[in-house]
Amino acid sequence: MNYKTLGKTGLSVSAVGFGGIPIQRITKEEARPLLEAVRAAGINYIDTAKAYTVSEEWIGAAIRGMRDDFILATKSMARTKEAMAADIADSLAKLQTEYIDLYQIHNPNMAQLDQVLALGGALEALMEAKSAGKIGHIGLTAHSREVFERALELDFVETIMFPYNIVETQGEDLIARCAEKNIGFIAMKPMAGGAIEDGTLAMRFICANHAVSVVIPGMYCAEEVAQNCAAAADFSSLSAEEQAKIAAVRADLGESFCRRCNYCAPCAVGISIPSVFLFEGYLSRYNLQQWAHERYATLSVKASACIGCGVCEERCPYHLPIREMMKRAAAGFGE
Repeated sequence: MNYKTLGKTGLSVSAVGFGGIPIQRITKEEARPLLEAVRAAGINYIDTAKAYTVSEEWIGAAIRGMRDDFILATKSMARTKEAMAADIADSLAKLQTEYIDLYQIHNPNMAQLDQVLALGGALEALMEAKSAGKIGHIGLTAHSREVFERALELDFVETIMFPYNIVETQGEDLIARCAEKNIGFIAMKPMAGGAIEDGTLAMRFICANHAVSVVIPGMYCAEEVAQNCAAAADFSSLSAEEQAKIAAVRADLGESFCRRCNYCAPCAVGISIPSVFLFEGYLSRYNLQQWAHERYATLSVKASACIGCGVCEERCPYHLPIREMMKRAAAGFGE
């Protein structure tokens, strides 16, 4: 495993971190051997969040007795001092620790960031927790360039997390500025929310950018841990063959694809929007007809139920034409 310094935090982090979203798919008991495999692989950075349902709780129980082997990072969508203080306390309890290495402001828009920074805002609670030794460092996560750019100018921001992968390079110049300003950069969505099928190529692409401090693929089994670590072990330049494959992936996916961030939820009629687009991708991109139809059939509300209200599009940080995409999915599956 390669290790890097996480910007001005001074923390030495593994080039590959553990993304804590998929741990929701397994039981609390299964989380322990998974985190043991993570430690054995040399991964020392763990990413989770208040929004990831049981993730903090599962991780806290799984690393009991191994806490000192990991750098814990979590995040909260609280915008006020009172709410952030409550979330920090809850995170400490669920992670079963006396301190959290990195606590992040989770995906604010510009107006919400103003609220975080204002009198009585969440930043006050973060600074107080830092002074009290409850958290070590403060970071911010974003999905929009506008917020990313603003975060670069905020003195308290020690790390920034932003989507970065083969088809999402819109922040590449800002990632370079992170390196210039000694701000740790955390690459999320390395597989573009599951849209990129070749995980090895996806990891190689990210690790070839030396301005990236750590990449956090989601993992829920030991096999995925091994695959991701093997893919990121080689920091050599991308070969001509790999560059050609990258160009092919970009041509195939284009710009309009769902990253499964789930910020579109809840749907007014109960459609699982990310699931519809995931299964439609297997249908249209990978021609897995039977498998895609079988998975789509498990959805209790189908794409055809969309009423076209457009609320989901207002929430989508990628400004996807969800209503039109939903019509295509309904046509593809016939319901």
